[in-house]
Amino acid sequence: MPAAMPKTVCIIGAGPSGLVAAKSLLHGAHTDTFDVTIFDAQSRIGGLWPSAISDGAGLVHPRMVANQSKHTVQFSDLAWENAAPELPRAWQIGRYLERYHEKYCQGAKLCLGRRVEKAEPVQVPADQGSCPGWRVQTRSQDDEVEEHAFDYLLVASGFFGKPAIPELLPSQAAVPVIHSSQYRSLAELLGRDGKGGKILVVGGQMSGVEIASTITSHLSSATHSPGPSPIPSPEKYSLHHIIQRPVWVLPLFTSPKPTLSAPPFLPLDLPSYNLANRPHPLVDTQGHISVDAAKTVHSIFQSISGSDQSIFSPRVAIKSDDIDKPPFLAVSDNYLEFVRSGLICVSHGKLESLAGNSATIAPSREQIGDIAAVVLATGFEASSSISFLPASIRETLSVSPSDFNNTVALAFHGTYHPSVPNIGFVGFYRSPYWGVMEMQARFVAALWEAGGPFSSSLTPSMKAALSGDTSIERTIKLRSDSRASQFPMGDYPWLMQEFAKALDQKLSSPLSKMPLLPPADKEMDILTPVRYPPKTLREDQLAEITNSLKQTEATAWAGLSSTKFVARAVFRSLLGEWKLERDLVSLLPTHPSGHFSGTAKFLLREGTRDGREGQFDQLGDGDERGLEYLYIEEGDFKASNGLTFRATRRYVWRYNEEKDKLSVWFVKMDDQKKADYLFHEIEFILPDQDGEDDGKGWQATSGHLCIDDFYDVGYRFRFQAVNLRDWRLTYTVKGPKKDYGIDGIYRR
Repeated sequence: MPAAMPKTVCIIGAGPSGLVAAKSLLHGAHTDTFDVTIFDAQSRIGGLWPSAISDGAGLVHPRMVANQSKHTVQFSDLAWENAAPELPRAWQIGRYLERYHEKYCQGAKLCLGRRVEKAEPVQVPADQGSCPGWRVQTRSQDDEVEEHAFDYLLVASGFFGKPAIPELLPSQAAVPVIHSSQYRSLAELLGRDGKGGKILVVGGQMSGVEIASTITSHLSSATHSPGPSPIPSPEKYSLHHIIQRPVWVLPLFTSPKPTLSAPPFLPLDLPSYNLANRPHPLVDTQGHISVDAAKTVHSIFQSISGSDQSIFSPRVAIKSDDIDKPPFLAVSDNYLEFVRSGLICVSHGKLESLAGNSATIAPSREQIGDIAAVVLATGFEASSSISFLPASIRETLSVSPSDFNNTVALAFHGTYHPSVPNIGFVGFYRSPYWGVMEMQARFVAALWEAGGPFSSSLTPSMKAALSGDTSIERTIKLRSDSRASQFPMGDYPWLMQEFAKALDQKLSSPLSKMPLLPPADKEMDILTPVRYPPKTLREDQLAEITNSLKQTEATAWAGLSSTKFVARAVFRSLLGEWKLERDLVSLLPTHPSGHFSGTAKFLLREGTRDGREGQFDQLGDGDERGLEYLYIEEGDFKASNGLTFRATRRYVWRYNEEKDKLSVWFVKMDDQKKADYLFHEIEFILPDQDGEDDGKGWQATSGHLCIDDFYDVGYRFRFQAVNLRDWRLTYTVKGPKKDYGIDGIYRR
């Protein structure tokens, strides 16, 4: 008998979901089963993720840092380059997707710059015995309309259909009003008038916290960097953040041993996906959150954070009457310290009205005036991402634009609907996880390869999975559940387990022995997409998988058995103002002893080239200078001879991510915002792993010869979970004309 013709598949969207769907269809059990075409309205692949720093037209800023690590933001059989940062930027993720497309999706026809406008099922007479297909209409950027016919339709157009804008007429405002996804720079937001005022950010979940922190860091940088500012008088602006309720805000690196004064640090997601801390088989922890479950998760977040956040401001504190409610989480390195320092002012409530340059907050009726611009971090409306489907099918899928999570009622964890079996979905839910995307793609490919959800060719495991599935009912029920979790499909390990059961896949073992971690005191068992590799592997795929596993395991070992990532944690936690008390003891009568009392401020700004010119000239897109601080201390020095005078000094503190090094630089005498030359690099000392915590925190040393004088420097950084509690700087200076010691204590 002649071989069956391949089934044609239309994939809508060339982002991560569309690409992994194409790969799964092209490289399934039988590689000639499907003929795949991918359409995307954009002129590039990647979806949200741009592949160039200059690409600012999408919904994601190309320099945005991912809030999960490269170990999670990847697919199973393509490793990141070994030199890639732990937390890649958006443009680097776009480059990863280009590599993925090049390696695995060349068999698909790629149609970029062509938007799918209509997709209608083809009605086939029942006596023909074949499945109905799809008639798909597309429009090019040149307005050329084409029609195509396909057997299957796979929706990978994503949750981020269009920005969700509250029912407030922006025309009533006399100031710029934009969605958070549109923000790119202060100059674009504020223009050049320099009048100052409040930048109002509306929305208190993930995107609200992230954009509030981003804009504040840009204001800080504009104020404290050398050279001309991108906007006039940046110091005249402040940020006001409207939130409905406090959320837990965790930094990008946390500690799995938060009770130590010298805790180790790892990317946030690695301890989060440690399967050793969960009983097996896994049960779903998301969806409806009971009071007991809420209290448990709140206590976990408080342990990770080291406080209830009241140390930053009562406005962001998680109070005792909050712990019965489902916990909400955001991720930001700098948000809480900006709140503590007063650079971000927080109000509780909802934006009720916006007129002129004033806003009213409900229910308090608080008035916020002198507004310079409004940024709406109000999420996205996903229903427009499937607007090409007929109304009857959208009704069948029970699209709910009014639901905060914009859910579509789909079977088996968001992959298909039994009433429309020749349409599939991948990544169509809020905050999709790359490993789950890949498992969804494999599931849809296997389902269609078997002939659909009602086929007798389904494997026993697929039949069992489908017969026990309640995903549609669960989705609809959660829409009216006041105790629904922040991310109803957020238990990614459980979801991957359920897909693995249906697909008869096994979780692979770690390559080697892993570190022991509390509270279970078992070896870490970190779930990443690589732990569920494809069933059949070529030699090159196996090499990619092995490399990925090695990267993840090396990161875990480095974070838990060395000083790796400590410099980063210290750098992050220095932000803001400190109370400084310092003693100076001189052994030479020509230099008086005395005591300094004052403040030390770490003022965040974009990394500068000063003092290190030439280091970045040939790096192209890799020209990532990161962030740095302008350090300013001011206070009174009272000498032992009774003389008191005002004293100040400045440095520049830098963190080099590639080297994982913290360094201190002298400033130029004629421009004290500019770094001059290196003072010293800080070398952290690994504490005794066998002894009990001595309470001294992380210790570090350095040395520096300044002409004829040698500076012997010592540090001690004491943490309370992820944040510095206090820190100490001591150094002795010896030279032909100097012989003194300094001992300074920094406290919040």
